[in-house]
Amino acid sequence: MQFLPGAGFKGRAAAHNPKPRYDALNREPVHDGWDDQDSPRAPNTQVFLDNARTLVSRNRSPDLPFKQSINAYRGCEHGCIYCYARPTHAYLGLSPGLDFESRLFAKVDAAKLLRQELGRRAYVCSTIALGANTDSYQPIEREYGITRQLLEVLWECRHPVSITTKSALIERDRDLLAEMAERGLVQVMISLTTLDIDLMRRMEPRAASPERRLRTILNLSQTGIPVTAMIAPLIPFLTDDALETLLARSAQAGAKYADYILLRLPLELKELFADWLEIHYPMKKNRVLGVLKELHGGRLYEPKFGLRQSGQGVFADLIRQRFRVAAKKRGLNAEIPPLDTRQFRPPAKDSRQLSLF
Repeated sequence: MQFLPGAGFKGRAAAHNPKPRYDALNREPVHDGWDDQDSPRAPNTQVFLDNARTLVSRNRSPDLPFKQSINAYRGCEHGCIYCYARPTHAYLGLSPGLDFESRLFAKVDAAKLLRQELGRRAYVCSTIALGANTDSYQPIEREYGITRQLLEVLWECRHPVSITTKSALIERDRDLLAEMAERGLVQVMISLTTLDIDLMRRMEPRAASPERRLRTILNLSQTGIPVTAMIAPLIPFLTDDALETLLARSAQAGAKYADYILLRLPLELKELFADWLEIHYPMKKNRVLGVLKELHGGRLYEPKFGLRQSGQGVFADLIRQRFRVAAKKRGLNAEIPPLDTRQFRPPAKDSRQLSLF
């Protein structure tokens, strides 16, 4: 699909809806002469209820520091063009493009399902990650409050949780998070990509500004909540120049730990990201994609464990060295200590009955 520089929709990162990989039909819009409007409008956000049967997802990936995760929502209104979760919308028969950031699904029974899972006799406690796929604090969380409900259950059960977000809305739950932090039950990772506000608005149109995220690190840290600065994704020749500055600013704000992940482009995300570059940064497109191919053995993405998040080759080694030096200089520890699983206690059979201890 061809685009002209400057095309796209205000407030949306994706410029179109590429065909989902499981869709048997191929649709092509055709002007029939009845519509007087010359250009399409950006889609409004729609939220649907997701009556999920299960909630906790499990993985065996050696690349991930957790084995369990929960996604309170499907799709994400932040609309980050680089989001590796976009292809998951194809499982719903929807496009990873505009559909992913405008047609959202809320798991309204999440807290109930979590309570059932934690109450199983066979359940083995290990850290649960929130926001590993879609952001648990995306804008619709203000209305639905599902993440807050999940935290209440986890705190009641003294269950450890790690949270990844780029939203300042997490500050709403500082009361719970501070109590959990005192017992070594929570770790928060704030995602940072750039300090360039213009780039940020094009790349992450409905996320918090860079300065607001840094202030969130400060506010959480001052409450006693351990924060990791997650420089992710790091995009060659587009955001990697800010690596050292982001680490320095994060340390000044009170972050204790730091990590980074290179850009991943699985499945339909390759096309979406290439189209986005053509629209917003056409002069950088070939250079960015060329380096990504160098990182992944000649392809835009290498799905193998151990390589998909860090890449290989000269550029990957350079980024690794830059990160190590900058993090050490700022006193940021790359090794995040494990959370405490020994305090876990199953939920009461009747949620209205309080524990005696």
